[in-house]
Amino acid sequence: MYNVLTPGPTKVRANVRGARALEATNADLDPAFFDFYRAVCQRYSKFLNTANPSYILSGEGILGLEAACASLTEPGDRVLVLDNGEYGKGFADFVRLYGGEPVLYTVDGLRPIAPEPLRAFLKKDSAFKYATLVHCDTPSGVLNDIHALCPLLKEQGILTVVDSVSGMFGNPVDVRRARVDVLLGGSQKALSCPPGLTMVSVSHDAMRAMEQRRTPIASYYCNLMAFRDYYKDKWFPYTMPASDIAGFAQALDNVLEDKEIFARHARVAKAVRAALMAGGLSLYLKDGFSNTVTAFKVPQGLDDTAIIEALMREHNILIAGSFGALAHKVLRIGHMGEGCNDEDMLDLLKALSQVLEGLGFPLKGDMVKAYRYNA
Repeated sequence: MYNVLTPGPTKVRANVRGARALEATNADLDPAFFDFYRAVCQRYSKFLNTANPSYILSGEGILGLEAACASLTEPGDRVLVLDNGEYGKGFADFVRLYGGEPVLYTVDGLRPIAPEPLRAFLKKDSAFKYATLVHCDTPSGVLNDIHALCPLLKEQGILTVVDSVSGMFGNPVDVRRARVDVLLGGSQKALSCPPGLTMVSVSHDAMRAMEQRRTPIASYYCNLMAFRDYYKDKWFPYTMPASDIAGFAQALDNVLEDKEIFARHARVAKAVRAALMAGGLSLYLKDGFSNTVTAFKVPQGLDDTAIIEALMREHNILIAGSFGALAHKVLRIGHMGEGCNDEDMLDLLKALSQVLEGLGFPLKGDMVKAYRYNA
């Protein structure tokens, strides 16, 4: 097994694996499972500081992105797509898929979206049913301030849909303060649970918009309305993955018991960035760094695949390249969840130093020492 230090999926703690191996019930028929499911969802909502109901869906994090757009979009709806990264602009595809008209607000992908220019834009045009925003755009690691941006949108009567799949659990998320209407998460990132689950929190305003649609939701599996009365009716729209949710519950307990989770993610992320720069490597972003993932430029003359494969072959460590416009241009280190610790980062930096020097890149400084100094 590789030491997985990618920006998701992440390593999974033994107690989470053990919870998933326990004997499972029939989730369709056992009344106790409905109580268990509701209790887990309520703990998750409480962690996010919201009274909004949350639902755990059976499907990788992308399911939540599509389900939000499927459930809110009607033909002809104008939807504001805030874009400063691959996942940001990707929301437009889901909007089009369900007949909406995406309007892209595209800004510099090297920085987070700034509130004041967005405010100025909204003064000129705010006729949107909802807006989409990515908290941490994983391919670049840019972190958008949802606590500043989403209230601007809500002031204009625009519903907000936030993808925090790789943001939450490593960066603070306060749904009440941010006024997020639909918050999307995924199990396989900083929560350190296996892939396969999407978490969705839905506000009263968002649910009312779904209830008042003129046309039916054009999906069954992506219909968030189908979960609205699950507890009252003791019925799920499809068989829930009981073992996966048991693992999720344990992973959530791990997070709730970790009182230093956000401070550790911030400290480790800062030290990783300082170490890379000390070695003479260039960070991709100019500002707005997430505490869960760092992207750095592939050194000139080197190949990203060669670096990744050498780390795997010689050191049994797995990091990631990127995709889309950033394919072969950057490498990404995931310091999230179970991988967010000094031991793993020091092992990685030592191995990366050896690989880069072996490929002919002259390091300007000792990355291991720089990490220790800044941690």
